[in-house]
Amino acid sequence: MSHTRRDFLRHTGCAALGAGALAAGLQDFGLVHALAQGSATDYRALVCIFLSGGNDGNNTIVPTDDRYALYSTERAGAGLALANAGQAGGLLALNGVPYGVHPSLAGLQEIYNAGRCAVLFNSGPLVEPLTKAAYQGGTGKRPLQLFSHSDQVTQWQSSVSGDASQTGWGGRVADRAGSLNGAATFPQMISIAGIQLFVTGQTARPLAISDARTPLASVLPLTMNGTASETAARRTAFDNIRGQASGSGTLVKAAADVTSSALQTSAALGSANVALTIDFPNTTLGYQLEQVARLVKLRDPLGMKRQIFFCSLGGFDTHSNQMNANGQAALLTQVGAAVKAFYDEMVAQGVSDKVTAFTLSDFGRTLQPAGAGAAVGSDHAWGNHHFIVGGAVRGGLYGSYPTLQRGGPDDTDSGSNPRGRWIPTTSVEQYAATLASWYGLGQSDLSTVFPFLSRFQTGNLGFMQ
Repeated sequence: MSHTRRDFLRHTGCAALGAGALAAGLQDFGLVHALAQGSATDYRALVCIFLSGGNDGNNTIVPTDDRYALYSTERAGAGLALANAGQAGGLLALNGVPYGVHPSLAGLQEIYNAGRCAVLFNSGPLVEPLTKAAYQGGTGKRPLQLFSHSDQVTQWQSSVSGDASQTGWGGRVADRAGSLNGAATFPQMISIAGIQLFVTGQTARPLAISDARTPLASVLPLTMNGTASETAARRTAFDNIRGQASGSGTLVKAAADVTSSALQTSAALGSANVALTIDFPNTTLGYQLEQVARLVKLRDPLGMKRQIFFCSLGGFDTHSNQMNANGQAALLTQVGAAVKAFYDEMVAQGVSDKVTAFTLSDFGRTLQPAGAGAAVGSDHAWGNHHFIVGGAVRGGLYGSYPTLQRGGPDDTDSGSNPRGRWIPTTSVEQYAATLASWYGLGQSDLSTVFPFLSRFQTGNLGFMQ
């Protein structure tokens, strides 16, 4: 039976390179162009840490002043409250402010107290600024499908709250910033947690690789069956066919371009043997951030000036058993220890002011507990609190902390049984645009990447230098 060139590419190229390690976005191929400017002279990287399931922000950072009584009144009876700062096993105090973080976040406490961690209060998906009166009266535009995991994950990762989006804000940032990497062929976006919407752009191709338990030299192997002479002949034929694809149709050329990029990426990593200074924790998030740290260390050999990374840790959907040994405390222990190790490694590499890590999550949780006793948890809510870490971060508190009053001015609910689901006071677009501006996007690019940013009072929240 005869085989066409397309058959050959399909059977040798795609399969050989791991079937999907690179996402091409072929349906939009060539529709968006990167910044019309030269390559950057400095290095900058964004590292997204997605807390999957909806982290309970109400137990992540808590007031330690008179407002602690409000928090305790709502949660202590059901067994969901943490002890205040200064008490055994209680909140870890933050220097100079009346707040403490979860006792599992000692690493983040240390970075905050050193002035290199910012806390963004009550952020979430918004179509436009929204008050409680507008929310309840139906006069304000609400995000789609509030309190739904899949929809809110999409809105956090895309920043688009009023419509469906096929691209993530990390991907769109990479689309606009592509030329900042000059002639480098290594992908600008790397996910250590599979291909996610966040890293999906229109032209920028994300690379999905395994965590640090897989050496970089083994994450994207090129394999062909047969003897040495047979594989050499196949590779020669394979390269010749790819070289002829420039005159073929759009899809064939796109497939050949993806394969060429994958081969270049595989070759770049094939001899990588990166030694780090800091020991990372042997945890899910620790392994992911360790792999990111290895790639950051390879920035110069790879010719990279801008990179976007995505990591994820699941298990935060704590409807029950939130206070158990394997609940939120164990998950936040991973976060605190892994982020601290990553920050310390960036310091050791001399790029702590060039790499910024930040958290996202599906949504916050209700102030009202779900259940009581050993099985106590919390339910889906809306606005949440997040951390930004790096040497270029202006440490401190940003945004507005909610009143901690069920049925109060920040709550979506009224009536006989309000739950405490905070209406965000800052939008995902404002949060993301602040990071994207530091990454290198100009004002015109910000308005393209974040089309509703102008609806909010400021497009820069000020937590980056």
